[in-house]
Amino acid sequence: MRAEPGSRRYELKWNAVGSLGKLIIDGLFASAHVERIIGASARAVLRSRDFILAFWHSRILLVSHFFKGWHGVAMVSASEDGEIIARILQRQGQNTIRGSTTRGGLRALTMLIREVKEGRGPAAVVPDGPQGPRFRVQPGVIRLAQKTGTPILPVTYGAERMKVFSSWDRFILPYPFTRCRLLFGAPVRVPRQADPVVFESCRKELEDELCRITREVDEYYGHKID
Repeated sequence: MRAEPGSRRYELKWNAVGSLGKLIIDGLFASAHVERIIGASARAVLRSRDFILAFWHSRILLVSHFFKGWHGVAMVSASEDGEIIARILQRQGQNTIRGSTTRGGLRALTMLIREVKEGRGPAAVVPDGPQGPRFRVQPGVIRLAQKTGTPILPVTYGAERMKVFSSWDRFILPYPFTRCRLLFGAPVRVPRQADPVVFESCRKELEDELCRITREVDEYYGHKID
């Protein structure tokens, strides 16, 4: 019998999924050697704990692990795959708001704006999720930064040995005991009074920076992911 959303059986099922997922991710990166590359401008933003974290859909695992316990708030797709991610993030000490560019996006963005303005901790957005296009920043994260005056902090990671899935996002799964590199990019700031031209310039700036650091970390390990 299928568990209905909101029922005790449903919650027990998804809580177990979240706990197991967190356990697997913790074990994976406990075995790995993780190097953190954080420039001066990114370090200053990190210390403030007042930022919007942006990372590609394929690079969520190490990023979520690094920020566990930060009590931030993340926008997560309302899909079933999003349910898995949301439960893992919650076990990692984050809060989640369900929605995306395709389902419940406006409501979720409005809630996220309120959370950021009230200083509930750093926010996290996957700007090419949940269905792509891959490596293409959607405008929601730029709107969030504009409405709140909060800088966007790009981050990505790569691994020496990893499985690259044939999914739309080319999701990467590092192998145990491998080397990983977590790389932060230059913060992107969006003026509150940005006109459409400036808005698009900021969107492109974030997209270019995320692509640059992702390409850099992949090339560091000799990978070229098409």
